[in-house]
Amino acid sequence: MKRKNLKLKLRDRETSIGSWITIGNSIVTEVMAQAGFEWLTIDMEHSTIDISQVQELIRIIELSNVVPLVRISDNSPDIIKHVMDAGAHGIIVPMVNSKKEAEQAVKSVKYPTFGIRSVGLSRAQKYGFDFNGYREWLEKESIVIVQIEHIKAINNLEAILCTPGVDGSIIGPYDLSGSLGCPGEFDRPEVRAELEKYEIICNKLKKPMGFHIVQPDSKLVNDYKLKGYTFLAVGLDTLYLGTKCREVLNKIQE
Repeated sequence: MKRKNLKLKLRDRETSIGSWITIGNSIVTEVMAQAGFEWLTIDMEHSTIDISQVQELIRIIELSNVVPLVRISDNSPDIIKHVMDAGAHGIIVPMVNSKKEAEQAVKSVKYPTFGIRSVGLSRAQKYGFDFNGYREWLEKESIVIVQIEHIKAINNLEAILCTPGVDGSIIGPYDLSGSLGCPGEFDRPEVRAELEKYEIICNKLKKPMGFHIVQPDSKLVNDYKLKGYTFLAVGLDTLYLGTKCREVLNKIQE
């Protein structure tokens, strides 16, 4: 059965499960892509993966019929242009704190007249052999996810989420707690209050809620699903590898 595409799932607030790629290795990416995730995010913000590796990893992810997303390192039109030309189906944009910043991300993905992205003939456009097909796809199917990870973003959340072209968001509790002066202290009342505000506003606006459950733990995933989160990243390549190593070694030692 053909999967419903990710953009429609985001629109309809249906659950999709993805994960995170931080190792710029084609074999690791292929193993992850063949595991059954609906989408995989190549992380350029907190890894050493460069644009040439991004293009190769996108190709591998696509060959497994998985949606390739890229978390860019910065809300920069130049970076966005490069990853989209490399064939990314969408971007995850860190530290979006205002409507203006959300608009910049969307416009950097789209061509004129709606956007500002310059035209190239790279992998995404089949090296010049299907520019018109790509332009039509870009208008209808490209994805923009914003990361909400600062108190400023919470204060501007309604305007950010209602920006035309923004398909969804991911809450970033670590940086959000840092912006409140207590990094990593998620049980602090002020942190919990802002996380709850994110959930209340998303539900009021009928926008999908996103979360990266860093530890690959199915119980945590189900807990977030019960809270209404639908765009869920589970684990990342290094943690899947390290978790399994430790699990086997602990059983041996027992």
